[in-house]
Amino acid sequence: MALPLTFNIALFSTLFFVLFTDVVFCNNGRRVGDVMDTEFGGFSVPLEHSFEVDDVAQFRVRGALVLKAGREPSVALTQNQLSEEDRAKLKEVAAVDGLYRIRVPRVLLQADRQTERQLEGYLTAFVRACAMVESHLSDVISLHTDVSGYLIGVSIVTLPGACRGTEVEDEVDLEVFNTTLSVMGPVNAPGPETALFLERMEMETEKKGKNPQEQKSFFAKYWYLILGGAIFLVVSSAAQPPAGGGSEQS
Repeated sequence: MALPLTFNIALFSTLFFVLFTDVVFCNNGRRVGDVMDTEFGGFSVPLEHSFEVDDVAQFRVRGALVLKAGREPSVALTQNQLSEEDRAKLKEVAAVDGLYRIRVPRVLLQADRQTERQLEGYLTAFVRACAMVESHLSDVISLHTDVSGYLIGVSIVTLPGACRGTEVEDEVDLEVFNTTLSVMGPVNAPGPETALFLERMEMETEKKGKNPQEQKSFFAKYWYLILGGAIFLVVSSAAQPPAGGGSEQS
């Protein structure tokens, strides 16, 4: 017996939904650090970290920076949770005052310009591992770019930033990263105020031209008074009679 039309439609819709779901979620098996296309129309690059007791860096994937298309750099961050083994290791490194490092590749932070030549190498930053533990994985990662959008620097700080020796007993607090990500472009330094300086110099020159006496010394200003006083003293001395003189006798 033929099945009703509505039943056939419902059955077909169910099968299509199952197949579509398999296609959408099959990407979950790819490694986070691989360069890949995303649903945002961009691609991602790995964010890696390293924390070793012997202080020899061995970087592994922490998450991915997802670059989005647009004129201005737009970056999102996806991160993995720390495994139980990694949590124990991070606390060991913190106990010996070791370092927690991150690194990112030197890329162009514009998804629509990835056909351009990428720079080689990585950019690295670090904090004390004890700061990462005591902040419960709360950090701020800043990406610094040049005028072209190329990544030229990375920095990391924790909140709080100092190690106070606080004991972190709850392992759950070290599972999930609480990260604030920012992209910082170049800042134009204030240039010299040449025009204002020249204007002030011209005003000073004009003022000095109108009042030339201000540029003379004290003697140059009052030479006539000093000379007149000296002449007056000479004349006064010559007019006085000699000391000790008496009247004439006939």
